[in-house]
Amino acid sequence: MQAKTRKSPEQTKKITGLLLGIAGFCMPLFFTFSGLSFAGHIALGIFLMAAVFWMFETLPIYSTSMLVIFLQISLLSQQGILFSDASLPATAAESRGQDEWMVSASALDGNTIYMKTNETSYTSLEVEILERGEQVRVKSHDISQGDAIVSDAGHRLIGYRPVSFTAFFGTLASPIIILFLGGFILASASVKYNLDKNLTNVLLKPFGEKPMFIVLGLMIVTAALSAFMSNTATTAMMMTVAIPIAAQISKEDKFRIMLTLSIPIAANIGGMATPIGTPPNAIVIANLQQQGINIAFGSWVALMLPLAVGLLLLAWGTMRILYPPTIERFKLSLKSRFDKRPQAIILYVIFAVTVLLWFTEASHGIPSSMIAFIPIVALTVTSVLDKDDIRALPWEVLWLVAGGISLGISMENTGLAMWLVSSISWDMLPQLMLLLVFGLVALMLSNFLSNTVTATLLVPLAVSMGTAGIAGEGFSLVITSLVIGAACNMAMLLPISTPPNAIAMSTGFIKTIDMVKVGIVIGLTGIVIALAMAMMYWPLIIN
Repeated sequence: MQAKTRKSPEQTKKITGLLLGIAGFCMPLFFTFSGLSFAGHIALGIFLMAAVFWMFETLPIYSTSMLVIFLQISLLSQQGILFSDASLPATAAESRGQDEWMVSASALDGNTIYMKTNETSYTSLEVEILERGEQVRVKSHDISQGDAIVSDAGHRLIGYRPVSFTAFFGTLASPIIILFLGGFILASASVKYNLDKNLTNVLLKPFGEKPMFIVLGLMIVTAALSAFMSNTATTAMMMTVAIPIAAQISKEDKFRIMLTLSIPIAANIGGMATPIGTPPNAIVIANLQQQGINIAFGSWVALMLPLAVGLLLLAWGTMRILYPPTIERFKLSLKSRFDKRPQAIILYVIFAVTVLLWFTEASHGIPSSMIAFIPIVALTVTSVLDKDDIRALPWEVLWLVAGGISLGISMENTGLAMWLVSSISWDMLPQLMLLLVFGLVALMLSNFLSNTVTATLLVPLAVSMGTAGIAGEGFSLVITSLVIGAACNMAMLLPISTPPNAIAMSTGFIKTIDMVKVGIVIGLTGIVIALAMAMMYWPLIIN
């Protein structure tokens, strides 16, 4: 008799995630939540399923984003199966005296009735209820004889005006997607022509031979590169510099731990300094843009660079205390020779022009996403990058970001985001406490979920609070969104928290507890620093 094959922990995790995700999707279909529209229930199901799938990695995270977009165009668009033939049922208003009218009980939503304006649109109207029954007698000065009253207040069109499927597909061509694509193109070309390594070699030379300053140099270079490149790509590249150094150090010397930890920590921190540094930044900017708030490239740097520098020094000082080196000097052997081929020279010029235009966006007014198209076009038409290079770009990240933007659209349009935040008495919280709660929730979730997923879930909630005015006086949508984005980027407690952490863990030079010690200090202290900047520094830039 053949023994049964036991499922691996990874298989069990995926099966559990699949079952919970399906349950999350179906739950709003069988349970009615007061105050949430029919379309909001559908969006809630998609939201719960996506959150579970992202958490358990039931599907690749980019596949979950693709599924989100597919479900939205299928279920929530004008052309989808639920709304393509939807029409509001209505009856004519029946007069029962001066300003008194009879309406069906099913037409009432509390004290509200809906006046039909066309087949799919309506206006809401508050009425005074005089007598209840199957037919309800109401009083209103705004109803006229023959007005069309929607006869079913729970109809699927109430609370939602379906958008075209192109709104969801259009997220793939969002300016934020183009901004990221431009960053990927520059990073790919830099790796191909060794610009990244050459810059690293040049920038590390001034830091001498003392271990503490070698680490500081590595962190500064890593953070600077991570501000313009993928955190993961930067970590992978910089580890090629750090590993040979660490391999020459005794196992007993804590300098090896410090050296290895410095790369992912600096990559995570550096990513928050520019709009293209990390996906949560893009999510914050995209959600603010939907509200007509545009943060220029240079403005973002002015807002976040001081925080990034502070966290970088905090991390360096923390590791200096926790993992002091034993050796006093370490000789670095660094060689740099810049490629002088025509394609490489073109890259140097395009890289410099693009970065310069990004930093001076506020002065010339060209949006950063338009600037990002310069390297996309220039580096391909000049054959600096060929078709194989283009195929090798991390397209899955663009799908992930597009899915997050798309989810935010449906959460806002269906009223789901408003419904979620209105269930909490946010106005009872002082503004500082509100920022602290958002920051801690973002930090906690990002240590276990993708920081992109966490930002995707929380930023739309902050946007809804800002647009609805339910958070009380003094609430700043921009500052709250910045706190969430910053907190998401501070999550580096565990190997699973970010891909850079996982890469560092794979070297075998560090243990999880090493990461936890530094991660706790950076996360909690970083939230305090972010709150201080939110109260004293950011308002000066925003206003």
